[in-house]
Amino acid sequence: MDKFTTLTGIAAPMPLVNIDTDMIIPKQFLKTIHRSGLGKNLFDEMRFNPDGSEIADFVLNQPAYRDSQIIVAGDNFGCGSSREHAPWALLDFGIRCVISTSFADIFYNNCFKNGILPIVMPKEVVDVLMEDAGKGANARVTVDLENQTVTTSDGQSFAFEVDPFRKHCLLNGLDDIGLTMEKAPVIASYETQMAQSRPWV
Repeated sequence: MDKFTTLTGIAAPMPLVNIDTDMIIPKQFLKTIHRSGLGKNLFDEMRFNPDGSEIADFVLNQPAYRDSQIIVAGDNFGCGSSREHAPWALLDFGIRCVISTSFADIFYNNCFKNGILPIVMPKEVVDVLMEDAGKGANARVTVDLENQTVTTSDGQSFAFEVDPFRKHCLLNGLDDIGLTMEKAPVIASYETQMAQSRPWV
């Protein structure tokens, strides 16, 4: 998993509330168990017409936001079914951070496990960030995980809270497998001891 330290990028404004996981990645794209390749279908029914042509007014189809790395969203982002494909699709598209007033619990947890930083902010702060994101590609937002701040394009800085353990994992690029591998010497020592004390096992 890639480390998340400081991110400066384009923030796409998505003021809709209750953006659910089926909107993020529709059910017909859940057949794969691979984490890559889903970005092209991110927000598929919002981005594309039935004939495959782009819906021009959807934010991620607009020239200013095609390279967005941050989403500023309405309340209750990631609600609905618990599909892990949702953060996979966001990450594959290039999204590393989502800022909202609230998230669905399972989606929120899945983000951390896949290298995405979900940030919960008060509505008045999200409103400021939403307005700043609306300025387009020249208005770049900086997310500093180490110092736990989000800074707008005009220099306004807002603090956010994050669980220390999850922060450690993101800063060091540790998913569940990575966390286990940190204990590899201890595991190997235990296995050696067990092999000597109980060779029949």
